[in-house]
Amino acid sequence: MKYKNKEEFEKANMFGMGQPNDNYAQYFIGNSFLNFLVNPGETPIFMANVTFEPECRNNWHIHHAKSGGGQILICTAGEGWYQKEGDKPVSLKEGSLVYIPTGTKHWHGAKKDSWFSHISIEVPGTKTSNEWLDPVLDNYYNSLN
Repeated sequence: MKYKNKEEFEKANMFGMGQPNDNYAQYFIGNSFLNFLVNPGETPIFMANVTFEPECRNNWHIHHAKSGGGQILICTAGEGWYQKEGDKPVSLKEGSLVYIPTGTKHWHGAKKDSWFSHISIEVPGTKTSNEWLDPVLDNYYNSLN
C-alpha cells in the first residue's frame, strides 16, 4: 500500500522510523531513517528497520565478504524499488522479501509517491564490507513506473 502521508505511514510502520540516518546520508538521495532492532556489536547479526521518504533511495552498492555475507530485505510498510545491476527494477511492497548475494551490485529505496520501510539484515560472514558507488540518477529513477 502506498503512503504519501507521513502520519498514515507511521501508523503502518510497525518497527518504527528511528533516527535520521546521518552517518550514511552521503550515500542516499533524500532522507532515510534508521531504527536498530538489535544492538550493534552485541549480537552476531546487524538488523535494523530502514525508512525512506518518498523519492529517497540509496546509491548503487555492493556487500563484500570473503565468505558468507550478503543482505536480506524484508519489506514492512509502503512501496519501494530494488534493482540488481543488469536486471529490471523490482517493485516492493509489504511482505516482499529480497535476498542479495555477496558481490551483487544493487540499490533500493522508496517509490516516488510513497514512504517505504524494510528490515535490513546483514548476513554474517568473514571480512565483510560495503562498497558505496554512484547514485541512482534522477532521470533514470523518475522513469520508473
